[in-house]
Amino acid sequence: MKLIADHGVGGTSLQMIADAVGVTKAAVYHQFKTKEQIVIALTERELGGLEEALEAAEAEDHPPRARELLLDRVIDLTVERRGVASTLQFDPVVVRLLGEQEPFLQFIQRLYRVLVGDAGDDSRVLAAMMSGAIANGVVHPLVGDIDDETLRCQLRRITRRLIEAADIGVTARTEFC
Repeated sequence: MKLIADHGVGGTSLQMIADAVGVTKAAVYHQFKTKEQIVIALTERELGGLEEALEAAEAEDHPPRARELLLDRVIDLTVERRGVASTLQFDPVVVRLLGEQEPFLQFIQRLYRVLVGDAGDDSRVLAAMMSGAIANGVVHPLVGDIDDETLRCQLRRITRRLIEAADIGVTARTEFC
């Protein structure tokens, strides 16, 4: 994942992966026929860190509490894995591959159903904005020197304000477009 974060999917070769892992290119090819399969496997591993939190949030009877539980875990994982967050969100090959994977799409729908509610256009745009804001908020050069705990606190506070503002807008049914 570090190679892909550093070089992008397009700039990372199977030979580079083999060298980093300490095996032959043939050994990598034996496990994964394409670089895309490696990307999907790495993504599944990374997102696996959210599965338990998502299940707990889905089992929660109180939607605001479910949102808090899941949002805290999303932010914690994103801060812990700063470089990975950027790669998963912004590498065009990763974005395309994940957009073609039905299990990933279902996982993301479940995740954002807990975080922002229904699947209407406003909620989907809010989900996309939150996702990008959190991912960009951990890798942007302006925050590179902020320690993890401070960054977590700031992301939690600002993301909650974004959600509250969206909730107020939905309640008021204000149309700006």
